Amino acid sequence: MSDILILVHSVHGNTLAMAREISRGVEQVENAQARLRAVAPITSALQPEQKSVPDDGPSLVEPEDLSECGGLIMGSPTRFGNMASAMKHFLDGTGSEWFSGTLTGKPAAVFTSTSTLHGGQESTLLSMMVPLLHHGMVLVGLPYSEPELTRTRSGGTPYGASHLAGPDSDRSLDEDERRLCRVLGRRVADIAIKLK
Repeated sequence: MSDILILVHSVHGNTLAMAREISRGVEQVENAQARLRAVAPITSALQPEQKSVPDDGPSLVEPEDLSECGGLIMGSPTRFGNMASAMKHFLDGTGSEWFSGTLTGKPAAVFTSTSTLHGGQESTLLSMMVPLLHHGMVLVGLPYSEPELTRTRSGGTPYGASHLAGPDSDRSLDEDERRLCRVLGRRVADIAIKLK
């Protein structure tokens, strides 16, 4: 069995909804299973109280999740065209995994949710790819052979799955976005099994 780690940071629930669709895609592949985890939230001087993961949310990621996974799919909301600070903080703490090659040769993919259509979906996905390349991971995107990629009026890029949440972050995933999330999960799971 190949565990695919789906690592998410979600504030309004949209990125988590994407992670759940990606998990469904992973679970469609024989001999693959999804392991959904969240990065720890971080605090600021403006909001010093520690935010917690909701009761219905995923468990926080542990080092063994990285070492045991056969592939990694990472998702973050967009913050000024970049990944959220909680995801960056988590990645900045993976130096020992980088040094030991824990993730080297494993497939990886990324996904994001933005408030506006041109809010930096692609730049956020690219920003999340850079540390994964440093870890020696094999990046997986979405090919244009997926018809939803050319007809979507909301989220979806060749760099990874994306979602347009709207200015109030209350727009649910549409069917094209859901399908592209599931496709991304299947692609990473398929490649992880082939590489294993």
